[in-house]
Amino acid sequence: MSLPPLSRWPEYRFAWLILAASATSFVLIALYFQYVMYLEPCVQCIYQRTAMIGLALVAWIVAINPRAVALRVFGFAGWLTAAGAGLASAHHHVWLQTRANPLFVMCSPYPEFPDWLPLDVWMPSLFAAGGLCTDNTWSFMGLVMSEWMRIIFAIYLLVGIVIGGIYGWKKLSPLLRPGNNH
Repeated sequence: MSLPPLSRWPEYRFAWLILAASATSFVLIALYFQYVMYLEPCVQCIYQRTAMIGLALVAWIVAINPRAVALRVFGFAGWLTAAGAGLASAHHHVWLQTRANPLFVMCSPYPEFPDWLPLDVWMPSLFAAGGLCTDNTWSFMGLVMSEWMRIIFAIYLLVGIVIGGIYGWKKLSPLLRPGNNH
């Protein structure tokens, strides 16, 4: 069995399952760090976790029927939004840990979710923060967790842009040819 061309991947369930499984794995790893290694998440960690959960949920939903155009559009919009939000939060987190003056800059001790979606109240075991944004209690290969999350979200965003761009170009290019009356 050979793989379909990259330009067709968004129409196949396996591609969305890979995205869903990878994002879900990162959420489970975060819970392992919190409940087994006793590393309390900070507010930025919670925002990154929320973005990763959003990415996983979107991918699981699209995997139900990836041939449905509306679901694919929803999937790409959710993928890029979650990856972009996660990248922004991770980048800010790295800044807090490496560049910010701790005497003048600190993060809130509580996540600021919308009033209509108080995730930290509804599911505190998943969305409540107890750590400090400036703590660097874990590292791997010389990078702390926020730096790894910045890389992970950048990869998700880049892959989403590339696959979405290739897919969109393949679908739109016939419509853009001269002489096409559609």
